[in-house]
Amino acid sequence: MSRYGLWAPRVVAIFAMILFAAAVGSAFARESRPVLIVVSIDGFRADYFDRGLTPTLADLARGGVHARSMRPAFPSVTEPNHYTLMTGLYPDHHGIVDNTMVDPDMPGMSFGGPHGEGSDNDPRWWNQATPLWVTAERLGLKTASSFWPGDEAVVHGVAPSYLEPHPHPRPLFAPMDKQVDTVLGWLDLSAEERPVLIRLHLDLVDTTGHVAGPDSAALNTALGKVDAALRQLADGLRARGLYDTANLVVVSDHGMTGISAKTTIFFDDLIDLKQVVVATSGAAIGVDPLPGHQSEIEQTMLAPHDHMHCWRRADIPAKLHYGHNPRVPAIFCLAELGWTLTTRQEAARYPPLRGNHGYDPGEPDMAALFVAHGPSFRAGVTLPTFDNVDVYPLLARLLGVPPERNDGQIGPLRQGLTGRP
Repeated sequence: MSRYGLWAPRVVAIFAMILFAAAVGSAFARESRPVLIVVSIDGFRADYFDRGLTPTLADLARGGVHARSMRPAFPSVTEPNHYTLMTGLYPDHHGIVDNTMVDPDMPGMSFGGPHGEGSDNDPRWWNQATPLWVTAERLGLKTASSFWPGDEAVVHGVAPSYLEPHPHPRPLFAPMDKQVDTVLGWLDLSAEERPVLIRLHLDLVDTTGHVAGPDSAALNTALGKVDAALRQLADGLRARGLYDTANLVVVSDHGMTGISAKTTIFFDDLIDLKQVVVATSGAAIGVDPLPGHQSEIEQTMLAPHDHMHCWRRADIPAKLHYGHNPRVPAIFCLAELGWTLTTRQEAARYPPLRGNHGYDPGEPDMAALFVAHGPSFRAGVTLPTFDNVDVYPLLARLLGVPPERNDGQIGPLRQGLTGRP
């Protein structure tokens, strides 16, 4: 038999499998399923809900599910936790280990900060995990995103069907009313073109918390403005007959605590910065000693210090689920709540801040928001505190897609579910 005859049955079988997969994916995409809208209110600390300044959020909670708090993943900062919400993996497992980071396999590149601009969307940063929207798009489902952190990255060769273009340079505050109008416009598309997963990121509360502090009048004003955006969204859903048929999940990535310039440790005063690469700073600082300086830097940084704890990467406490990914700095220090670990050069890049996050996720000030409303959720249920890795298996269930490997479990949220999709 010729080599062509030998391979022919196998080629036919493979081709048939491809056609079958395409048919299944097409049928899967045509199935009727509720729209899932995930709203992230960046920096919304769990107890902001109790201030009585967010009536729309309170209405959603009364008609659905509200958690007393949700523990973010460590570090409790924006980029890692938004990827955790979409993958169900701790940052150590999905690869976005901080807002700023370096990778030994990507020499000369950095993620975040002034040296990361233009390279943060490189797929290599993101390809250690498969987020929910990639799974959905691969199954023929359309997804959409408005300013969700990382949504411009093409992960495993897959991008959302619809993406609100990020303005460059980006304004201090994203225009929330226009964002909501964009979301509602996606919902006005035909059934064949409408996305079934929409991600909406609102950043006003986080930015205000940093600049003015979590207990400021400006922060309270920001809460009211974000709630108005939620009201605009809820009213738009009602006008389209979707308020009671769409599943709406409102979360935050982390909380916020007050800080002061008086509670700052400058690492220039402890080590020679010419002997290290500083990968990250803020509530935590991470450094990679340059060749020949490992012992000297370890001796200084690993010694006992007031207001912070330092570890070798492999010795970071297990409760933080952090330290196995090679992107985690070789030596890592975590500040006591309210303290800042930085360098004088880094501090000079920003105006004085009055709020920050990134601390131990067990700190109440780091607790995040969780509210959910829709046909899949029971009314008036209050959930105990759970970990935010558990959100991903919930979202996969709501979307009706098989979850990828993840660190979460749906068990802590089951009591809030109706059993309906």
